[in-house]
Amino acid sequence: MSKQVAVIDYGMGNLHSVASALEHVAPDTNVIVTADAQAIANADHVIFPGVGAIRDCMAEIRRLGVDAVVKDAIASGKPVLGICVGMQALMTHSEENDGVDCLNLLQGNVRFFGKEHHDAQGEHLKVPHMGWNQVEQTMDHPLWQGIESGSRFYFVHSYYIKSDSPELVAGTCNYGHDFDVAIAKDNLFTAQFHPEKSHTAGLQLLKNFVAWDGK
Repeated sequence: MSKQVAVIDYGMGNLHSVASALEHVAPDTNVIVTADAQAIANADHVIFPGVGAIRDCMAEIRRLGVDAVVKDAIASGKPVLGICVGMQALMTHSEENDGVDCLNLLQGNVRFFGKEHHDAQGEHLKVPHMGWNQVEQTMDHPLWQGIESGSRFYFVHSYYIKSDSPELVAGTCNYGHDFDVAIAKDNLFTAQFHPEKSHTAGLQLLKNFVAWDGK
């Protein structure tokens, strides 16, 4: 019997590009895009994506009961992958939209790069941070298997994460300053970058996720 991966649909994600990438790297896997709590509970792996403004995302997450679905999936021990705003939604609080409380399943805040963002040499950096950047791995993890530290992944975001738990940080990136782009806690792995848009390295990470048992 093939594994089933549920991509949570709450109307705010790059859902079908994620699903297509999963079907490419794991053709024997049954990928479903769904908001149905029972279907997500029955899945072997769960992906929590997200794009857009955090206030709208959190409003839909709570309206549709996705907050409880995500908490239950994590509590069940099955592998869960948060992507982009899905990762941010798991944190404590975001500065976006004048401040929004998130799910607080991972402790730390989501901060604005700033309109006048510069690198160490004083050069102006565009916000949003959009395009390819290197990710430095800060822990060994099954999702990094076959991916060299320093590999480039694709980003689109104006807000970045600083975790309150450095020991959970699995990857960092620099865009004017260092920030956390991957956090790993038990059966949960989160990524600020978009693996489904990150070619070889991103597809390998998704392949690793489907093969991962959450331990």
